[in-house]
Formats: sequence, C-alpha cells, structure tokens
Amino acid sequence: MSLIEIKTLNKAYESGDECVQALVDVDLNIERGEFISVMGPSGSGKSTLLTILGGLNHPTKGDVVIDDIPVYKLSLEKLADFRREYLGFIFQSFQLIPYLTVIENVMLPLSITEKSNKEQMKMAEGILERIGLKGKGKRLPDQLSGGEQERVAIARALVNSPPILMADEPTGNLDSKTGKEIMDLFKSLNEEGQTIIMVTHNPENMAFSTRTLFLKDGRVENNGANELIGIFSVRGSKQVGTTP
Repeated sequence: MSLIEIKTLNKAYESGDECVQALVDVDLNIERGEFISVMGPSGSGKSTLLTILGGLNHPTKGDVVIDDIPVYKLSLEKLADFRREYLGFIFQSFQLIPYLTVIENVMLPLSITEKSNKEQMKMAEGILERIGLKGKGKRLPDQLSGGEQERVAIARALVNSPPILMADEPTGNLDSKTGKEIMDLFKSLNEEGQTIIMVTHNPENMAFSTRTLFLKDGRVENNGANELIGIFSVRGSKQVGTTP
C-alpha cells in the first residue's frame, strides 16, 4: 500500500454567489521515500493540495489516506496528534520566532511531548549538526543568513523524525546559490529515506525530485518520473483527471 493515497479529491471555495474549484477530481498515490515536486501556474491548486495533505484544510469531497489512516475522518484532537507524529512543515517565510534562539525554535515541536528538557535539547542539537548548523544554537534568527534561517526551519520540521516532510516554496526567498544548497540538502534527506512533498515555482528544483506533479486549473495535468537530462521533460507520464 502507498504511503499516501488521494482519492477523488475536490476543494471548492465559495464567496457570495461565486464558487471557485481549487481542486477537481485529483487521484494520486505517493510511495514511501519519494520526493515529489508540485508545480503549476498561480492559482492552479498547488498550495491547496499541500494544506489538504497536511491536515490543515478539509476537502469538499474525497479522501486522504496516509499510512492507512483516513485523515479527515479523525477527530480534531486525533488530527492534531496525527500532524505532530507524521508531518513536518517548512514554510516559505520560515516562520521562526524572532525572540527565541535557534535551538529554542527547533525545540518547539517537542514542547508538547513528554520528553525531558535534556532529551529535547539533545534531539535539537543532533538535528542542527545534521543540517550543518552545529554551534549556532544560541544565536537569534536575525543573526543568521537567509539560507541558515531556512535550515533552522528544516531542522524544526525534522526534529520529531516525521515520515513526511512538506515544503511550500522553500527556496522562494533565497538567492540561486543558497537555494541550490537547500535543494542539495533536500536531496540528501531524500536519499536517506525521507519522503518529501514540495510546492515550487522554480523549474530548476524539479531536477532534484524523483517525480513531478503538474497542476492546472485544479486538475492533474501529468504525473511522472523526472527526466534528469533536461529538467523540463517528464518520463513515463500519464494523463490523469484531465478534461477532454
């Protein structure tokens, strides 16, 4: 069974008499250990799909099943527990707490666990070392470069060892050199077995993933393994849920 199964997923937003279909009949399976890029024009449904997969945005219709758990059939309390156990989120704006040190920011997801402060500190230090920020735990976010702040956000997302990492435009605020460093880190994490789902507007990032999902008007345009020779091509693509 796939790690993530998406079945006939629909999402509509209503505003007065107007109804906007953000997602239309999306069917998708994601296997454990995949690195998925989600691409498409503005308004195509990329971020909506990510928030629904993350248990943050209830679909209008359809099911999301992760590790055999029907996500939107959970109670609110169990849904919060599910997100904490299964998902790590990385946001484009980093969303670091400015008055907390690096290590305190990374420890935030551990604050609601039963682990002792010493255990939490050890876990945070370990993940900071893993992503190349050893020795910077006592600094404040504004004492770091943009790339370092992004690494702190990644460390915070990974500190609980979640099976799935979700990233929304992780290189959107970074220069090209720093952006490539972050993508190299994502690739290394994926090679270690981390499942990653990344929304991106940058076609160069596609080369780092194992599969790219293209959305247009809320529909899956194509969904196939990346061709690493020529980042704009897709190997073994199949049309899914497209209009005639």
